[in-house]
Amino acid sequence: MRKAWIVAVATLGAGLSFVMLLVVGVYVVAGNLANGIGGGGGPVALAKGAVPAAYQNLVQKWGNLCDAINPALLAAQLYQESGFNPKAQSPAAAQGIAQFIPGTWAVHGIDGDGDGDRDVWDPQDAIPSAASYDCSLAKDVKSAGGNPTENMLAAYNAGPYAVIRYGGVPPYDETRNYVKRITTLAESFAAPVTRVDPSEQAAGAIAYAQKKLGTPYLWGGNGTADQGGRFDCSGLTKAAYESVGIELPRVANDQYNAGPHPKRDELLPGDLVFFSDDLTDSRAIRHVGIYVGGGYMINAPRPGAVIRFDPIDTPDYFGATRVTEDGAKALPTSV
Repeated sequence: MRKAWIVAVATLGAGLSFVMLLVVGVYVVAGNLANGIGGGGGPVALAKGAVPAAYQNLVQKWGNLCDAINPALLAAQLYQESGFNPKAQSPAAAQGIAQFIPGTWAVHGIDGDGDGDRDVWDPQDAIPSAASYDCSLAKDVKSAGGNPTENMLAAYNAGPYAVIRYGGVPPYDETRNYVKRITTLAESFAAPVTRVDPSEQAAGAIAYAQKKLGTPYLWGGNGTADQGGRFDCSGLTKAAYESVGIELPRVANDQYNAGPHPKRDELLPGDLVFFSDDLTDSRAIRHVGIYVGGGYMINAPRPGAVIRFDPIDTPDYFGATRVTEDGAKALPTSV
């Protein structure tokens, strides 16, 4: 029994040393990659599974309706408005996946699927209508200076007259925050065309998680004293990034939208890695861990287990997110 304990401790110690090397290394990698990384031109494709499969083709098609929008931007709006819930209804009577209020729908709703009916509750109509409305707003403010997409979003929030009056995004905090939130959130729905910037806080998040190795799992655990310092998977990742000043949502599938999505061969320590039984829909994600390199993550895997290293290359691997502070702030408070 004592021999087994010594072996376990030695193994854990080696693991901790491995992680600490990665924590140092991520700073070096970040410094080497930070310069010259950015978006590329050309058509915008959606990140794998970011939009539920039932709506992906619609968003990809209608997101190219005019130059002021793209599929990722349209996806960000739908996610912000309803979390892709076609039955969503707000206290202000906004309805459906695109959250049209009845008066706006009466004017801007279109028969997207050509069945002779304009149904705000049908995504086949509501998603094309959302794109059409965006393009209509863009046309209304085309004479204003500045970025056409930002002007369109500002018109959505503050009305076309305000955009025209100020010659671009008006100086309203609410409007400027809305424009930034949607354009930032759009980055998490777009398939990156180049490597994406590493998170400056990634190493600190890893350092936090590695200190929790060996802690028993607790469903719903947030690491509080009354819970014995225990975590579930998303509770651990939330606490790890909270330790470096980034506030993530509580649920794993919402954490997926906290930044852009590196490919498997572009993963860096600190990226969040996600797992799902449905690889076509990010809303079905059920597990998350923190990547540490070498094909391994730190995660709180399941009841009866402890926080530990596990491989990420499993059949249910969904994808990854490179958490950014702006990306986390852009997430809606509820979806």
